[in-house]
Amino acid sequence: MIRNNLRNVAIIAHVDHGKTTLVNELLKQGGAFRENQVVADRVMDSNDLERERGITILAKNTAVTYNDVKINIVDTPGHADFGGEVERILKMVDGVILLVDSYEGPMPQTRFVLQHALELNHKVIIVVNKIDRPDARPDDVVNEVLELLLDLNATDEQLDSPVLFASARAGTASLSPYDENATDLKPLFDCIVNYFDPPQGEDEQPLQMLVSAIDYNDYVGRIAIGRIERGTMKQGQDIILADYHQSRPNAKAKVVTMYQFDGLGRSPIETATVGDIVAVSGIENVNIGDTLCAVDTVEPLPFVKISEPTMEMTFLVNNSPFAGKEGKFVTSRNLRERLFKELLKDVSLRVEETETTEAFNVSGRGEMHLSILIENMRREGYEFQVSTPRVLYKEIDGKKCEPMERLVVDVPEESMGAVMEKMGVRKGEMQSMTSVGNRIKLEFIIPTRGLFGYRSEFLTDTKGEGILTSVFDSYQPYKGDIPRRNTGSLIAHETGESTTYGIFNIQNLGVMFVDPAQPIYAGMLVGEASKSDDIVVNVCKKKHMTAIRSAGKDEALRLVPPRRMSLEQALEYIADDELVEVTPVSMRLRKKILDHGMRMRIQFQGKK
Repeated sequence: MIRNNLRNVAIIAHVDHGKTTLVNELLKQGGAFRENQVVADRVMDSNDLERERGITILAKNTAVTYNDVKINIVDTPGHADFGGEVERILKMVDGVILLVDSYEGPMPQTRFVLQHALELNHKVIIVVNKIDRPDARPDDVVNEVLELLLDLNATDEQLDSPVLFASARAGTASLSPYDENATDLKPLFDCIVNYFDPPQGEDEQPLQMLVSAIDYNDYVGRIAIGRIERGTMKQGQDIILADYHQSRPNAKAKVVTMYQFDGLGRSPIETATVGDIVAVSGIENVNIGDTLCAVDTVEPLPFVKISEPTMEMTFLVNNSPFAGKEGKFVTSRNLRERLFKELLKDVSLRVEETETTEAFNVSGRGEMHLSILIENMRREGYEFQVSTPRVLYKEIDGKKCEPMERLVVDVPEESMGAVMEKMGVRKGEMQSMTSVGNRIKLEFIIPTRGLFGYRSEFLTDTKGEGILTSVFDSYQPYKGDIPRRNTGSLIAHETGESTTYGIFNIQNLGVMFVDPAQPIYAGMLVGEASKSDDIVVNVCKKKHMTAIRSAGKDEALRLVPPRRMSLEQALEYIADDELVEVTPVSMRLRKKILDHGMRMRIQFQGKK
């Protein structure tokens, strides 16, 4: 059976190359909205964090109809940390639209997602986006994409992929970069329908549906999303839930309700057949990678192997003096339940229990992957602490190996020296250097731990004009020690409230993190010392009023504005003996051991 009235497509690209904006326009021109409907920008980024950061974190399904052909579209994340989303989503589609920025060209994540698509033998439509940029260089970018295809051992058919030129923001596409008469995305729609193969399979055979994504709803529980590979599924049908790796016994289940994707919504259906991407509720313990099979023919499908995590952090119950004051969920049971619930949706995540019930080791694909989890939990009302990120080493052929990143930086010429110097210290090996106008594009292979704390330095070194992106490359033998932060911390001496007088007296020792009238506890980090050693300071010190005229003198004290850190910056900043305390209201940096005397004893014993 060939489903000529259906196409399943994924849009893949590097972060910020315009995937979500293009999906927006495809939905508009595919008639998903009413003519007078007010539509938000990047309507597919439904999560608050996605809107704030301008990135896609979760793969989303949608569908439009063009000339009586239904096109199921999956918008995938561009960030390397969410690569687990991309890898499994590609199993649901028959072709990919590769979106490339008309100035930046192929970037590390472009290589990563394209490689997975080529391994699955998917057909590719190349779309050079942002063609209306004043610095666009479409011809060069097309050549760079073809070089990348050659580099990734693409087949002859994949090398002959059609190329379109688009402005997703303007909602136009054309076959030439110099076509000024483009008015809509019709050329792209035509290419999708004519170039991509329709789904085909045996609709009369026993049912097989591979679960590629899981949604969760408080009312119906887990919702399995996937494509029907074989047979037909009916509402109310009895099925068997099977796992290809046989990690657990097969289970009987029932298809309670079934939905298909329609525009931005889901509409209930009673039957679905080969090629349909559907959402199914009513199956209790369904996991990503499971197969829904007919009761009389249990044949689970192989599932794409998800790349292993490369980094781990410890999540701990908050035990600071301010614990329980700002959060709703503060116990180890709350923390455990939330972390294990995340495993149901995120295939790239690992959670391990430790010797103590108060701490859990959480492994992921990168700092952003884990920081997004932390931020989501904080917004949900959780209060906890996290350690500094650690890379996960492997032993290969008897050698200690570490994860390496393929790093691409795009910097102004005058900043190149500073970047090269920092890369040398951090064990980065340069692979290539390309000049584009008055900017330089450099590519390095660098240990993952070499990037800890570098992003903020990079922005300073390039005066905010540099672009830095990285993607996991491989495991290589350990590269030796890399110096971490070379400054100490300013640590609060006592619990209380910070004062203008107290901060003024110590701000010449380094950079402050706190404002006046802020609650402080002993052992909390209140600033960064300009020297390499930690310094214990008293920011709660009050001025003793010896005369009436000195009472108003505080008004004349001038304070340097404190440094504000984002969550990612805080995670990169802290040393191995420090933690980040995260609550729905605040984010504080602290020492693991709050008592100064105990810290000194442990330090003294360590030096013996």
